[in-house]
Amino acid sequence: MADINIVLVEPEIPQNTGNIARTCSVTGAALHLVKPLGFEIDDKKMKRAGLDYWNELEIYYYENLAEFLEKNKDEQMWFFSKKASRVYSEAEYPQRVFLVFGKETKGLPEDLLEERFERSLRMPMKEGSRSLNLSNTVAIAVYEAMRQRNFVHLKCDGEKIAKNIGEHNS
Repeated sequence: MADINIVLVEPEIPQNTGNIARTCSVTGAALHLVKPLGFEIDDKKMKRAGLDYWNELEIYYYENLAEFLEKNKDEQMWFFSKKASRVYSEAEYPQRVFLVFGKETKGLPEDLLEERFERSLRMPMKEGSRSLNLSNTVAIAVYEAMRQRNFVHLKCDGEKIAKNIGEHNS
């Protein structure tokens, strides 16, 4: 299993899950889908969003949240919610981590957040904002975890990019 694991609890919008699958694929993160899903896995909208990446994806399915929690009870988890008080960048993500996100319309269950409030994180937003798109939230969290690992296993060659830009502008 991957070091970074993205968990979607009852995702509802196929395009979001497709975009998240693409983010998982390009970063090497695993995707965990907790049912019920608001779409079929073969949904064209979802596959279009993640198009060429499905074959490269490490993916796990769970019948419900209780099954996911039981099968992964010894794992380090962070739970994302607009109701959390800690900001995502304040957390230290362990080498192997599960980043857990709720469904688009309701987020994670209240009882889960109450039990794990000290493990809950939020994305800062301006006052009065309802929410950030789920696929954007996941991408921000994944890249923060990757940043804390100095982007190990990702292609990140700034000198080469700068040299290519310089040659192009000459």
